[in-house]
Amino acid sequence: MSNYPGRGTILAATVAIGLLPAAAPAQEGQQRGGDALKQTKVMPTPMASDGHPDLSGIWNGGSQLANIGIEIGPDGARDTSSGTAIPVFPAAAGVGNDSDIERANALVRRMGSNKPLYKPEYWARVQNFDSNSNDDPAYHCMAAGVPRIGVPSQIVQTPKLLVLLYPGQGGLLATQTVFRTIPTDGRKHSDLDDLDPTWNGEGIGHWDGDTMVIDTIGFNSSSFLDQVGGYFHGENMHVVERLHRDGNKLTWQATVDDPDVLLKPWTTTKRVAVLNPDPNALLPEPLPCSERDFDHVVTKEHH
Repeated sequence: MSNYPGRGTILAATVAIGLLPAAAPAQEGQQRGGDALKQTKVMPTPMASDGHPDLSGIWNGGSQLANIGIEIGPDGARDTSSGTAIPVFPAAAGVGNDSDIERANALVRRMGSNKPLYKPEYWARVQNFDSNSNDDPAYHCMAAGVPRIGVPSQIVQTPKLLVLLYPGQGGLLATQTVFRTIPTDGRKHSDLDDLDPTWNGEGIGHWDGDTMVIDTIGFNSSSFLDQVGGYFHGENMHVVERLHRDGNKLTWQATVDDPDVLLKPWTTTKRVAVLNPDPNALLPEPLPCSERDFDHVVTKEHH
C-alpha cells in the first residue's frame, strides 16, 4: 500500500507543464516571499527584559513557505523537505480558463512530500474530504484552527503573555479573524477532561533556549491540519509550535501528535516570515468573511 494514496504525484508531474503556468497567481505570493527573504538586510535580534528574544512585531513581510513545502523561484521550484526539483515553472498570470487555474493550484499544493501519515482505515475519509470543498470549514467562514492557521501576522510580547493576531481572509478561503492569548508565566495545562474543545485549544508557552514553544491541547475536531489534502484530526490532538526569531526573520514550525488517527507525529514544513520594518505599521483590516463567496467557486474540487 502506498504511504500516500492521494491523487498522485505522477499525475501532477505529468500535467505540470501543461497546467501549472496557469497557476501564476497562487505562485506569485510564494515567490514574493522568497524574494523578500533574500533581499531583507539581517538585523540584530532584539532582546526583551528577561533576556529572551523579543518576538513582537508585524510579521507580514512575506512567507517563504506557503502551503505545503514548495519553494518557487525564478529558476524553477523544489520540494523544501527533500530538495528535489519539481517541474513547476513560473509564467505570466492569466493563462488558461478558471477551471484550469483551480486545478493547477491544486496540483502545485499537493506536490510537496511532507504529508501526515494516517492509519489505513482513515485514508478513505481523507480522500473524501480532499475531493469536495463543501467539507472544508475554511470555505464557510469558520476559523482556520491550529496548526493550519500558521504564522501569526502580529505578535505582542509581555513578560507573562503572548498575544498572537491572525487577520482573516475574504474570498474563497474565507476564514475568521482570530487572536490567541498564550500565557508564559509557568502555569500548567488544565485537565483535558475539564476543557471545552475549541478551534485553537489551550496554548501554554515556555522558552527552550531562544525558541518560544507553544504547547496546545483541548481541540475540537472541526478544523483541518493544512490548506489542502483533507487532513482532518481528532479531539485528542496535541500540537507543539516553535517560534524562533533571527533578526528580522521569524521561523514557525509545528508538530502534530494525534495517535487516534495518525500513524506517527507529523511535523509541518518550516515557514519563515519577514518583519515589517515600518515602526508605525498597523495590520490592515481584512476583507469580511462571507459564505456567499462559496457560491462563486468554479469547481467543487478542494484546492
